[in-house]
Amino acid sequence: MKENNTCFSRLFCPLIELKNLWCYIHLDNMASFSLPPIHDNPDGGWGPSSSNLPDQFKFKDIPYAPYSKSDKLGRFADWNDISNDNRQAAVGLTTSQARGGPGNRRRDGTQAFGSGTASAFAYFHVEDESSFSLVDNKAAPPRRGGGFNRGRATGRGAGNFGARGNQRGGRGGPNAGRGGAQRGGRKGWRDWEKNNRTRESSVAISPQWSMLEEIEFHRLAKLRLEVDEPEDIDTYGRIFAYDKSYDRITTKTERPLQPVDRIKYNTTTSDDPVIQQLAAKNTATVYTTDAILSVLMCAPRSVYPWDIVILREGNNLFLDKRDGGPFDTVTVNENASDPPQDPTPPNPNNPTEKLAVPEAPSINSATSLSLEATYINQNFGFQSVIETSPPPAVDFANPNPFYGSEETEPLASCGYRYRVFDLGITEDEDIKICVRTEVDAFIPGQGSPQDGHGLVTVRALNEFDPRAQGAGGAPDWRSKLDSQRGAVVATEMKNNSCKLAKWTVQSVLAGAELMKIGYISRANPRDNTRHVILSTASMRPTDFAAQLNVSLANGWGIVRTVTDLCMKMPEGKYVLIKDPNKTVIRLYAVPMTAFTTEDEDGEAFDGEEPEATV
Repeated sequence: MKENNTCFSRLFCPLIELKNLWCYIHLDNMASFSLPPIHDNPDGGWGPSSSNLPDQFKFKDIPYAPYSKSDKLGRFADWNDISNDNRQAAVGLTTSQARGGPGNRRRDGTQAFGSGTASAFAYFHVEDESSFSLVDNKAAPPRRGGGFNRGRATGRGAGNFGARGNQRGGRGGPNAGRGGAQRGGRKGWRDWEKNNRTRESSVAISPQWSMLEEIEFHRLAKLRLEVDEPEDIDTYGRIFAYDKSYDRITTKTERPLQPVDRIKYNTTTSDDPVIQQLAAKNTATVYTTDAILSVLMCAPRSVYPWDIVILREGNNLFLDKRDGGPFDTVTVNENASDPPQDPTPPNPNNPTEKLAVPEAPSINSATSLSLEATYINQNFGFQSVIETSPPPAVDFANPNPFYGSEETEPLASCGYRYRVFDLGITEDEDIKICVRTEVDAFIPGQGSPQDGHGLVTVRALNEFDPRAQGAGGAPDWRSKLDSQRGAVVATEMKNNSCKLAKWTVQSVLAGAELMKIGYISRANPRDNTRHVILSTASMRPTDFAAQLNVSLANGWGIVRTVTDLCMKMPEGKYVLIKDPNKTVIRLYAVPMTAFTTEDEDGEAFDGEEPEATV
C-alpha cells in the first residue's frame, strides 16, 4: 500500500505544480477591474439629477411612449407573428411554417409589445393616404372551408363549427373566446381596441405649483375615526312640506317633470357670511360645506377628477370649491365599467384630423349627461314640495343668508343647518369642523322641523338610453322598475356608487331622517329636454349607508388626515387634486392669487338653465 501511494504522488504532483504555474501566469496577465465613475445627485434626491447627466446618456431629450397597465407584455419579440409585416416572406417562409405548423395552438390576436403605445407618436403620411384607392371593390368569394375545417368532412360539425361556438359563447369558432361575445368575453380581452379613457385634470396644474403630499386610495381606505353627535350652532332658510303623492307614482302613472323657476344658492365656504362670523368667534378649526366634505369623505370611490381649494388663515382652515368646478354638476355612471365618454380631441400629429369638421356633441356624452342630471335634480326637488298651505312652510331661526333684498324671484325650499363635529382623538385635543349642511323639505306630522324632526333630502337618478354607450348594463326602467326594483337599485348602486355615497353622507351630516330618490327617465331616449317621473323611493340615510358599505368612520379619518397635513404647512393657499387617471390625491402649494380671476357671479340657480349649480 505504501508503495502505491508513493507512485501516485510521483505521478500527479508535477501536474498539480504545472496547473498552479498556469493560473499564476494567467491571473498576472488579466486586466484589473475598476469601478465606473459615480455621478452624485447634487439636489439630494433619488436617482440621477436632470442637471448632471453623464455624456453617455444619449436619450435625454427623446420622448417616452407610455403604455397602459392593461397592455399584455407576455413576450418582447415574436418572430412568428406575420400580422404586421412581411419578415417571414422576406426569408422564404410560408404561412404554415411561420405559424409553426397546423398543430400550433397560439391564440390569434395576442397583443404584442407596443400595441398600446400612445397615438401621439404615430406617423401619418398625408400624401400616401390621400393617393391610395381600391381598384377592385367586388366582395371576395367565400372560401370553402376555413383553417379549422381543413381535413374535416362536410357533415355534422363541419360547416357550423364556428357558428355553434359563437352562439353558445363556448370554445368553438375562430373568433369566439371562452366567455363568448354574448357574455362580455374574458376580462382584459382585446383591451387595446377599447376607447381611450385618458381624462384631463379638473384644474390646470401650473409648473409653479409645488407638490407637497401624495396619498394613494388604498391608504385612505384604512383610516378610521369615530366622531360623536354634532352640536347645532344655528339654522337659516325656509323649507316646504314634501308632497307624498310622489311616493305613489308608478311606471303606469308617470308624471312629467316640469321646469320650475326658483333660486337655490351654492355659495363656497369663504363667501358664506355666517361662516365668516363663526370663524371670527373661533367656533371651530376647519370650515366647509356638506357638498365639499362628502367628496373628501367618499374620495376612495371617486373616478372622475376633482379639486378642493384649501385656505389657511392663522389657525383656521377653509375648504372651498371653484365656481364652475366639478362640485356644481352631478355625475352619471361614474363607477360603471365603461362610463360615458366625451368626444376624443384631434391628434395634433395627424394633419388630416385638424382639418376635419368637429364632431357634434352627443346627448349621451359625459358632459351632456352631467348637465342633464344637474337639471333633473334641481327641478325634481323644486317640483316635489307643496309651496301653498296647508301645510304651511317652516321658517328656521334666521332667513336665508344669501337672498338679498334686490332679488325678485322666489326662493327654493332649502334650509341650512350649521353644525360642529369634534375631530379630537383625546379630550385635550381641540380640533373641530364646522359644516354648513342642507335639507330640502320636511314630512308633516313628524315633529318640529326646527328641532331636526322629519327633515328630508331630495335627490334624483336619471335614465338616458339603456342601449347607449356608458349605460352600464342598466335594465329598462319602464319594464323593470315595478316588477324588479331590486335589480334596478343594485345596478344603480354599482354604476353610481360614488354619487349615492355622497348623497348619503350629505343626508347624515344634515341630520335628515329620510332620503327621497326619484327615478326619472327621458320621455324619448333621443330627446334630453323632456323627462317623466317613474317612481320615488324612500330610505333612511343610515340604513342606506350600510347597504352601500359607506363607512363614516373612514370618512372622518380621511378628513382628519387632510386636516393634519394642512395644519403642518405654513399659512397660504393649497389645492387638493384627485388624479384624473390614477387612484391618488395630491396636495399642491399654490400662490394666493390662484383661482381669483374666475367669474364669481354665477352662484344662483335658475330652474331652466342646465348649467346651474347644485
